[in-house]
Amino acid sequence: MSTAIDLASKLATFTEAWQPRTVSLFNGHDVMVAKLRGDYHWHVHEDSDDFFLVLAGRLEIDLDDGAMVTLVTLDPGQLCVVPKGVRHRPRAPLEAQIVLIERTGTPNSGDPATAAPRRVL
Repeated sequence: MSTAIDLASKLATFTEAWQPRTVSLFNGHDVMVAKLRGDYHWHVHEDSDDFFLVLAGRLEIDLDDGAMVTLVTLDPGQLCVVPKGVRHRPRAPLEAQIVLIERTGTPNSGDPATAAPRRVL
């Protein structure tokens, strides 16, 4: 049986940036919350799209399609899906709080060797 998940209370349980926490599962995907501050590194997910929904703050995502770099700016209530295979770099000048959806097991850095460990709340 499903119950409501309070995202604000889940986000209040940690302070670390770039360390997503899984709050639910959805059709083989992790639904995660995360706090972002500063720049993340350029990376790519070869086999999975990357879903970003901003809850608070502002998120900027640089997208590199090989020919040019495009900036997507997201404010609260806005989302962006980065297609698989697209090199990207999320960044948050100030703290942003977001929901991420990725296939379970997808390394957040695009590389299992440098990925944050999976944490479930």
